Amino acid sequence: MSSQLAIAARRGRRWREDSIFFVRDQFGVTNLDGWEEDTMLAWNDPNKKRIAMKASKGPGKTTKLAWMAWQFLASRPYPKMAGTSISSDNLDDNLWPEMAKWQAKSKFLSAAFVWTKTRIFARQHPENWFFSARTWPRQADPQRQADTLAGLHADYVAFMLDEVGGVPRAVLATAEAGLATGIESRIVIAGNPTDVDGPLYDACTTERHLWELIEVNGDPDNPKRSSRVSVTWAREQIEKYGRDNPWVLVNVFGKFPPASLKGLLGPDQVSESMHRPPKAGLFEHYPRILGVDPGRMGGARSVIFPRQGPVAFLPVVMRPDRSERNWTQTVSGRIAKAFDKWDADIIFVDDTGGWGSGIIDDLHMGGYPVVAVNFAGKAIDPRYKNRRAEMYFEAAEWVKDGGCLPQVPELQREGTVSQYVLNKGIFQIEEKEQVIEKLNGESPDLWDAFVLTFAQPVAPRAPGQVGAGQRVGHAKTEDDDLEASRELAGVGRAMIDD
Repeated sequence: MSSQLAIAARRGRRWREDSIFFVRDQFGVTNLDGWEEDTMLAWNDPNKKRIAMKASKGPGKTTKLAWMAWQFLASRPYPKMAGTSISSDNLDDNLWPEMAKWQAKSKFLSAAFVWTKTRIFARQHPENWFFSARTWPRQADPQRQADTLAGLHADYVAFMLDEVGGVPRAVLATAEAGLATGIESRIVIAGNPTDVDGPLYDACTTERHLWELIEVNGDPDNPKRSSRVSVTWAREQIEKYGRDNPWVLVNVFGKFPPASLKGLLGPDQVSESMHRPPKAGLFEHYPRILGVDPGRMGGARSVIFPRQGPVAFLPVVMRPDRSERNWTQTVSGRIAKAFDKWDADIIFVDDTGGWGSGIIDDLHMGGYPVVAVNFAGKAIDPRYKNRRAEMYFEAAEWVKDGGCLPQVPELQREGTVSQYVLNKGIFQIEEKEQVIEKLNGESPDLWDAFVLTFAQPVAPRAPGQVGAGQRVGHAKTEDDDLEASRELAGVGRAMIDD
């Protein structure tokens, strides 16, 4: 321990003046990207009180926060630091373990400091030489949020804010107040430019003159790009979606999306729709439509979603059974059973990429009115980029206009994640791969099955007319009417479930 402190005493001044030397000396890092050098050189200058990293996907911005934090802890006397992120989980999963990772690479840092889940402190001065993890309550008022970074008073103070795009302005405001006193006070923020609002957007626009801005990207043609971002991946995204696609702008080029980028639906709108009681007598003359999203083998769900005019009913959800050798026929049979039991009119099946072709063939052979739908196909209405955008917009308008969704919690999450932009007069929404990433790898199968019920117009029923389901041999019974009435009252299972 004493030998390590002696080394620190000899090298402390150089560590403080040259953060690149500190990283090389303590972590063995020798090759830095151009943007990494720019960041650490900015950190060398104590007059640059505010540093903002606006980054694309995956360049290693959290690593830079950890380097700067350790350099500050190791080279200033009695520093007090605080770190936060968009959520406690994000802080626990990213910045805080990153601090532990780099501490383990340094004999001096391992000997001189103690890492815990909420605090890093100097062994010899635990009370007044530390870096504390702070979180802010999402539902709290601005005053309580502002308290997150309050209470740090010392000659050397630093605040580290990771994934700052979603951090409330009130949290950053407290850190700003900390710049008023002390010998050296610093703020570093880092995040992806996903939102045209919040602290990162402010630092890049209205408060640009106050911040040292480091822009990080994965642009394959930029010499200062992050080497951690795959060139092949970046070129694939550009080729697949286009350079002006909002997702590409954010995740490849590290640029803010167009100011017009908006969510199709808000969580409150979906919640209100799920709690809106359907009224008997207002939908019976509408056609009965089944939207089917056939899941792929490996865990994805197959979903059958029934809708009749302004009312959508509980969906049937099936998961692939690896022991089932004829899964396609199992799904086809379940759809046929739902069609007959509900006395339905038409079935829309997702056939994007050919995944629904086997089911569609089975239903055709059984004489069922089934329509294959390609989400990437040409829209009926030229205002939309493709069928997917068209169906998503129609489904969103249905919700806003008083449609009644079933009370399925997943619908709120899946129905609110997609965003859209008006690009050269054409409405387009984020690609499914981008939505899956937002959903942490989960596919929006329920919402896709629901939006399929808007695939194309279906003629309304004439008074007293029966559906196609009865014409293929299904005789409607009083039990069916009873089950329907129970469903409308919010009691029982899906109208077409077992």
